[in-house]
Amino acid sequence: MRRTILKTLLAAPVATAFPAVWAQAAKIEKPKLTIAVGGKNLFYYLPLSIAERLGYFKAEGLDVEIPDFAGGSKALQALVGGSADVVSGAYEHTINMQAKNQAIQEFVLQGRAPQIVLGVSNKTMPDYKSLADLKGKKIGVSAPGSSTSMMATYVLAKAGLKASDVSFVGVGTSSGALSAVKSGQVDAIANLDPVITMLERDKAIRVVSDTRTLKDTQTVYGGPMPAACLYAPAKFLAENPNTAQALANAMVRALRWLQKTGPSELVKTVPESYLLGDRSLYLEAWQHVKEAMSPDGIMPDAGPATALKMLQTFEASIADKKIDLSKTYTNAFAKKAAAKYA
Repeated sequence: MRRTILKTLLAAPVATAFPAVWAQAAKIEKPKLTIAVGGKNLFYYLPLSIAERLGYFKAEGLDVEIPDFAGGSKALQALVGGSADVVSGAYEHTINMQAKNQAIQEFVLQGRAPQIVLGVSNKTMPDYKSLADLKGKKIGVSAPGSSTSMMATYVLAKAGLKASDVSFVGVGTSSGALSAVKSGQVDAIANLDPVITMLERDKAIRVVSDTRTLKDTQTVYGGPMPAACLYAPAKFLAENPNTAQALANAMVRALRWLQKTGPSELVKTVPESYLLGDRSLYLEAWQHVKEAMSPDGIMPDAGPATALKMLQTFEASIADKKIDLSKTYTNAFAKKAAAKYA
């Protein structure tokens, strides 16, 4: 019997036969940490929730707390203020922060398309004809300064409107966003699924700009546009490389799971509150955005340049700054994770 067990161990891959040895080989510098996020229920951040719900962070030796904020700009504030170690947020923030002389770096990508949709209210703007009609109107966004706000500002800028020509109103990413549109508090909304699909189903909005698919994203931005990611201060990544690798491993494992999972398994895995009371609608929304999920956590080569070009369209603080895109992201951790979960 003992001989059989020994033969089995010797035949098995080393990582399987001696898991404790491998765990000790890469000591986690910061096993307990906080990841701030703005709108955890959104598909935009679904890989984060999957990694948490399926225990992938714990499997990597991490004890992760994930506070949820009203929008990505609020999550970034938590990082800058020191109450979070890492952010699950939009890649564009790394560029904005470099312009402010703060080194923030993306290290694992969650989305390869933004999934953000700009829709006009059928209640307050039934006669809408073009983006020019939005001048002087209220646009609901997850939070001012967040990726939803940036997308809306960019689309408006291409149509000749400035951010100051409209009023951005923070409406969150859940029931508050729904009620803001249906009650007529806002004239348009820039938000994500499942909120957008629910508003479409109820004929509450008319979609005027969509980035849920790779094709639509190419149309809006003229290139691949990186979306949600994990980012952290460059100093944190330098001082905690094993922790960062463990985070990347968990996230890429979640991305791999999403590539192969079925609809029924997905709805069983996410919290009931994510479904907004309608399971079939949630799955319909998932089909709209599934393509937007990164398959491997790796930043596409042309992605950072697309994001910079977008910001330069309307951000005066970016337009005249020399941005070193190579310092806004690293694929080192994601590539190792992708190899591990090939």
